[in-house]
This record gives sequence, structure tokens and C-alpha cells, in this order.
Amino acid sequence: MKPSFEHRWQRLWNELAMPAPAGLLAALLDAYSEPQRHYHTLQHLEECLAHFDALRHLAEHPAEIELALWFHDAVYDIHAHDNEARSADWASSALLAAGLAPDACRRVHGLVMATCHDALPASLDAQLLTDIDLAILGAGPERFAEYEAQIRAEYAHVPQALFLDKRRQILRGFLDREHIFQTQPCRERFEAAARRNLAHAIEQAS
Repeated sequence: MKPSFEHRWQRLWNELAMPAPAGLLAALLDAYSEPQRHYHTLQHLEECLAHFDALRHLAEHPAEIELALWFHDAVYDIHAHDNEARSADWASSALLAAGLAPDACRRVHGLVMATCHDALPASLDAQLLTDIDLAILGAGPERFAEYEAQIRAEYAHVPQALFLDKRRQILRGFLDREHIFQTQPCRERFEAAARRNLAHAIEQAS
């Protein structure tokens, strides 16, 4: 177990003034280490948490955003279409069992569901969480290329032509938005690079 994850987890529960639930951290780390994952891994979780550290001053409920980050890709079945819902449900049940207030559990559930990216997030915390999840789109060229390769590896079972067609649709959906990022700091840091990366990826997939 990486000490940085263990330290962060304990610090989070200290912030909540609650004991860390026995076994939950190990279960989450095991989930992010599953063999079918290539992008939705501990690397992605660590990157998200690092972005959050730079942005947590913007949060209305920072501990809830951090909990949502831990759970947002906790379930990742490459053949399923309800991973976010299953991750959100795991978060709700685990956090409720740990003694977190029901209203906080509902907010964490909603934050995880916001990472479906099928609608623009309404709350500031949801905007912040989804911007963090999408920050990879504005990564440097080498990391973005690695990300693209990792996504392809996760869907290695999908024929190339079908994969490229679906990938173009997903990337075009983000590129066609008026703004990819909803918070001003993320827009300033990632928007221009994300648009370059997406345009290049779409061209490569054509």
C-alpha cells in the first residue's frame, strides 16, 4: 500500500472527525488495481487528488469532493454502462455504514454521478470534481498520448474501426462544448491545451 494513499485517507477521515472505516481503503486500492484497467488506475486517482490539492480552496464541501474522487472510478467494468452508478452506490452504502451523515452521502453520490459527463454540472463542487476528472484532456502532449494509449488498451477487445468511431464521437462531444472546463482556474490552465489535444486526437482517429 502506497504510504501517500494511506496518509491521505487517514487525513481525510481526521478532517471528517470520524474513524477511518476498517478495510475500505484496501478495497478501493484493490479496485483501482484490477488487471483490466490501464487508465482508470491508481495513477489516475493520484493525479486527480493532486489536482484537487491545488483547487480545494474553491470547494464548498472539500471533504465530500475528496471522498467522491476516491470512489468515482471504484467500479470499472469495461463491458458495462453503469460504472458511475455502481461506484456512486458503493460510496453511499460504504459511507453511510461508516457513519457519514445521510445528506453528505447523498451529495457524494451526486458528485460521483456527475462524472458521467452527460450534463453540465450545476453545483460548484460538481463543477470542480468534473474539471478535475477531465484535467487529463489538458495534459502535456506526452501524458495525453499515454492516456490515449491507455484508453485503447482498456478497450483492446473492441475492433479498431468501431473503437475509432466511438472515440471520435466522445472527443468531439467535449470539443463542441462552449467550455470544456467549468471553473475559471481549470479553464485558464487546461482549456487551450485540451482543445489542441482533442483536435489532434480526432484527426488521428479519422
